[in-house]
Amino acid sequence: MTSNDEYVLEVLQRRGTVSPEQAAHARGAIGENGITALDFLVQDGHVAESDVLDAIAEEFGLLKVDLKDVDIPSDVREKVPADIARRYRVMPVSRNDSGIVVAMTDPLDFDALDTLRHVLDCHVEGAVATPLDIKAALDRYYPVESDMEAMLNQITDGTVELSVTGTEDMVQDGDATDSDAPIIRLVHLIILEAYRNRASDIHLEPMEKRFRVRYRIDGVLHEVDSPPKRLQLAIVSRVKIMASMKIAEKRTPQDGRIQVNIMGRELDLRVSTVPSNHGESVVMRILDKQNLALGLPQLGFFADDQQIFERLIGLSDGILLVTGPTGSGKTTTLYACLGTINRPDRKIITVEDPVEYQMSGINQVQVRSDINFTFAAALRSILRQAPNVIMIGEIRDVETATIATEASLTGHLVFSTLHTNDAPSAITRLLDIGVKPFLVASSLRAVMAQRLVRSICEGCREEYKPTDHELRLLGQAAEQMQQTQLYRGHGCKRCSLTGYKGRKGIFEIFVLTDEIQRMIFETVSATDLRNRAREMGMRTLREDGLRKVIAGVTTLDEVIRVTMGDAD
Repeated sequence: MTSNDEYVLEVLQRRGTVSPEQAAHARGAIGENGITALDFLVQDGHVAESDVLDAIAEEFGLLKVDLKDVDIPSDVREKVPADIARRYRVMPVSRNDSGIVVAMTDPLDFDALDTLRHVLDCHVEGAVATPLDIKAALDRYYPVESDMEAMLNQITDGTVELSVTGTEDMVQDGDATDSDAPIIRLVHLIILEAYRNRASDIHLEPMEKRFRVRYRIDGVLHEVDSPPKRLQLAIVSRVKIMASMKIAEKRTPQDGRIQVNIMGRELDLRVSTVPSNHGESVVMRILDKQNLALGLPQLGFFADDQQIFERLIGLSDGILLVTGPTGSGKTTTLYACLGTINRPDRKIITVEDPVEYQMSGINQVQVRSDINFTFAAALRSILRQAPNVIMIGEIRDVETATIATEASLTGHLVFSTLHTNDAPSAITRLLDIGVKPFLVASSLRAVMAQRLVRSICEGCREEYKPTDHELRLLGQAAEQMQQTQLYRGHGCKRCSLTGYKGRKGIFEIFVLTDEIQRMIFETVSATDLRNRAREMGMRTLREDGLRKVIAGVTTLDEVIRVTMGDAD
């Protein structure tokens, strides 16, 4: 119900509204059916929602508003755009000389209030109202159905052309009946809006009472206007038809692919379905083929790091690893490397699961676990094809790692990925899965850890001073940042009021020298490797991120967010 349920529970106990036993029972119910402690107390009738709001209003000196009895003038409503009102679940109720008053579903969400003050560029004061009243007011003053209908009416047959890869006997667009047409248009709309908003993923999530649609934009999920719950089954079925999946099979996960042509631009949608409590959850990963044209500068390399990396990918043998969590851009970096060294005099073979992008001039092999065609089995086969360069989607086991190291020692350049938090930890990871230390030391040339940070929107960039909280989080680097001019995005239409548009990489390049190889052979710890590498000039992820903050590429907040585990 609020961002600080625990404090509100204490307030209710002090007022005698809730007994200590009831509060303890509510705390024990946290997480059940996705409800909070306050929700549990309200649903079980231990406390009325009005009593909770009265307690919050009196404790924090907030105005309590009954939206059913308030007629909100148009000049007040115009102060808050519809998308902002719905995103933050707020309803403007009045204005004064200093700003506006908004009723909130979560009156203790002070971060949301700060964001609203920044986005609306005026003072915003919170008021208390019930979630149901705010929802009713939003539906009344910012109607969704009419907006959705208007967008649906804009869709024409030629806006989104869908051609589906798969079996020849699957249902195509032309087989749909007239009654299916609205659902087809709605699915087209969801895909089109995701493309227009630069989304990397589309999430269709069945909830108990609604069907939620979210887009992942620049690495952050944003909820958008969702279709009615009654259309859930039809929408999921339509997506499964397009992705060549079995419509009748709802008990097991499925994977598929959709090829989309949007206004002359070819996209691939990798589709995954998973059964959940309230239906099948669908995620569509949008793979833009134009990303294949990315060069190393577009990834976010500065000139010095780019020079080091270009030298590494120009080697004739050895292993180059790219590490980071899921969604950190490892695959994009590997494809950019292959695109840089893809020449007629080199034979390049990749082993992937799945093949995300199809690249001209490169032999790409798809792993098939259902027929026991694993990474290791594929590697054994492709080595007989006499390649110069091999790219392995991911090193997951000792067999794959051993074959990769042996291939690198016999004159092949091998690219691959690992899931580790930093570059030196890749050494420990390889040793843990069973690769011999002498093989790691003699075959590995370098490891690059990376993260993605959101880039400042050029349309609304402004200067600002770092907050005390940001400086405390920076630790030793705080003094340097305090003396530097920093930038952030104010928020505009180009960036959907986020202040960010696009993403760039921050990198930690760990090059293996003779001394590092000796340390690996002696199986020293990852901490010792990291410390020695830093003494020899390796920049950490945070240090590279701070360089990009100083250059005005990203914000201090972004770098702190993605490098919270990075030691000073």
